[in-house]
Amino acid sequence: MKTNQTYINRLNDLLSSYQIHYQNLRSLHWNIQAANFFELHTKYEQMYNRVQVIIDELAERILTLGSLPLSNLKDYIKNSIIKDGERGINYILSAQKELLIVERELLKLSEDLEDEGTNSFLSDLIREKEKINWMLSA
Repeated sequence: MKTNQTYINRLNDLLSSYQIHYQNLRSLHWNIQAANFFELHTKYEQMYNRVQVIIDELAERILTLGSLPLSNLKDYIKNSIIKDGERGINYILSAQKELLIVERELLKLSEDLEDEGTNSFLSDLIREKEKINWMLSA
């Protein structure tokens, strides 16, 4: 498997985006003001717990490729494609669409670089996100 710095940088961009997404989901969880509070509170918690696992797996993947994952808030803010924005379900759909763009780009790069481990990881993320987006939009 061959890697290059541009590829690692894009993986770190994805890691940064997930870190900001995680914090935004925590904010949604903490600041719910809706009639369906209990349902949303539980759902947001499930989502940020899942994102926390993804963050760890992505950082470990970068380490496996022989590089260092970004690990401070300043770098996350600088490199994230996700910013603060809409609230609630609209935020989640928007953020996940942005994450999908980067994940699909990285999927092609991982294929070109014959990085099967990252390719498999990204394929799983894409499939999971597509299903969640379908369910949230329904």
